[in-house]
Amino acid sequence: MSTLAVEFTTSRMLQTVYGTSNIVWANVIGLVLLFLTLGYFIGGRWADKRPFLPTFYALVAVTGFASVFFLLLTSLILKTAASALAAINISAIAGSLVGVIVALAAPVTLLGCISPFAIRLAVTDIAEAGRVSGRIYAISTWGSLLGTYLPVLLTIPELGSRVTAVLFGSLLLIVGLIGLWQTQSRARLGALALPIILVPVALAWTSGGVKAYPGQIFETESAYNYIQVIRQNDCNYLLLNEGQAYHSFYCDGGRVPRVSVWSAMLAAPYFNPGPVAVENMAVIGLAAGTIPKQVTRVFGPIPIDGIELDPAIVAAGRAYFDMTESNINVIVGDGRYQLNQLDGRYDFITIDAYKVPYIPWHLTTREFFGEVKEHLVDDGVTAINVGRAPNDRRLVDAITATLLEVFPTVYAIDVPGSLNTILVATVQPTTPDNLAANWARLDPDVDPLLRAAVETAVANIVPTTVADVIFTDERAPVETIVDSLVIRYLLQEGASGLPGLE
Repeated sequence: MSTLAVEFTTSRMLQTVYGTSNIVWANVIGLVLLFLTLGYFIGGRWADKRPFLPTFYALVAVTGFASVFFLLLTSLILKTAASALAAINISAIAGSLVGVIVALAAPVTLLGCISPFAIRLAVTDIAEAGRVSGRIYAISTWGSLLGTYLPVLLTIPELGSRVTAVLFGSLLLIVGLIGLWQTQSRARLGALALPIILVPVALAWTSGGVKAYPGQIFETESAYNYIQVIRQNDCNYLLLNEGQAYHSFYCDGGRVPRVSVWSAMLAAPYFNPGPVAVENMAVIGLAAGTIPKQVTRVFGPIPIDGIELDPAIVAAGRAYFDMTESNINVIVGDGRYQLNQLDGRYDFITIDAYKVPYIPWHLTTREFFGEVKEHLVDDGVTAINVGRAPNDRRLVDAITATLLEVFPTVYAIDVPGSLNTILVATVQPTTPDNLAANWARLDPDVDPLLRAAVETAVANIVPTTVADVIFTDERAPVETIVDSLVIRYLLQEGASGLPGLE
């Protein structure tokens, strides 16, 4: 149980700085397996040399102490790494990563020592070796289930990753101390030194925030994300996990300082022949409500169904992003599942469900886009935010090819000043001339944000190209494309190419 809890807690801590990519997860799992392997060898040899209960309980107690101490030390190291990442200080980032590996080595290796030691002590008759080891493995696997679900669903969202480390490590420590108290009278007083040392360390190292970014006004850990709200000048920005991109923004008074990714989506309905009317819409990837807020501003208080996976992000949207519009119906859940629970058909559906750098693969497939089309009216339109790199449009091209399996016409708008492309698909065959014609016909009294969004779209339409790959529910190598895209980008551009908080 503690081993899995340590693994999930470590991954959550790393997520706040290094993100949630497959590469990060592979490194966490790989390092845990490496250190467990080392622990199994050491624990087995140690148990043969000193097969005594006091030694075993001392190992359990020290492992509990190390689990708390080194995971809290990891959180301190990652605070430094977070500041280094915000400033793109590569040497500090690399040094922090090495520190995390070293800190992780001690508790996980010690955790690996415990199982072979337990089996060695429990087997007193070789004829019962199979039954005893099977029982221990069964109990261990049951513990692994608890160590998987308790941190993810309960302790991390409710108490945070650092308190989770303290809880599961302290449980081991207490078990070890009780065992020592029962089996080794001479070690009783000495063993008390472990909690005496640990208490002030835990109090000191669990205080304060997970990160300490300038302008940070809120942070929390949910079952899905590490969430921050940063205030710069008169605007609030929603950052998730590593914080290398913001997912929503709100400026005092509803001011929109420039045409952003979300503003560019406002132009999507204008690819249809005029006159254009948007009477309802759905948003997959609501975040803190930037899209529906801007849609409400330019099209009026039309009914909007907004789907967001993380309820903690919705709460942050209401508290810090003025997401209080009465026309927004907030639905908490997975975007694809919840869309298919809705009965209505929409004029406009937007899809912006990034967990940087990935789009969830099940929101990119031919089958999913077919479901989106079924929820659009006869002249409906959908817009999806897709990432790219300079001179690398493989993800854009693959999603374009997939959309064209379902929709007759697809357009690409490269958002200025970003590495984002908005792909627009229309239910009816359309031409780009519609957009230019609608722009020319805009009423002089139209909201300036809408005029700027359509003008930006007209100026930044780029030719679409299609990839050979079509994403399907059977095969959607989104992560493979994104991994290679990110690695190639970093090799070509270097760390200076990362966006940072600015």
